[in-house]
Amino acid sequence: MTTYTLQGFDLPTLHRKFIGFDPLFEDLTRAFHNKNDNYPPYNIVRVDESRFVIEIAIAGFQESELDVSLTNRILNITGKRRIDATASEKEYLHRGISSRDFERTFTLGEHMEVVGASVKNGILTVTLDQQIPDEAKTRRIAISSESTSG
Repeated sequence: MTTYTLQGFDLPTLHRKFIGFDPLFEDLTRAFHNKNDNYPPYNIVRVDESRFVIEIAIAGFQESELDVSLTNRILNITGKRRIDATASEKEYLHRGISSRDFERTFTLGEHMEVVGASVKNGILTVTLDQQIPDEAKTRRIAISSESTSG
């Protein structure tokens, strides 16, 4: 299997050559300028042809400390920890569970809808459904033969 690596990507030059693709270039710019942060870890799962699930590990966060919002096809998931007065009294010998605030953003494709979000066992699950309208679906065109009369 051959693997290709993108060495250079001149987005402004491409932007000048493709007219009407502004949303695509905005998405690419956002993706390439997104900070490379691995916290919190997450999974993206394809459940079936049109349903997807984003699973985010949120150990230690309460539901009230989480926010899931959607604006202009940008799914934004944030976690802001409240200051716990008893936490400062604890003496940690090892602190492996992160307790920092986070913000994760996902750019959703056209026709993607957020169905819901739930928390179970320290995992925030956001369910997405791709709802393609009938006019955008592939349709078969009947082929007719011309009859010649002569």
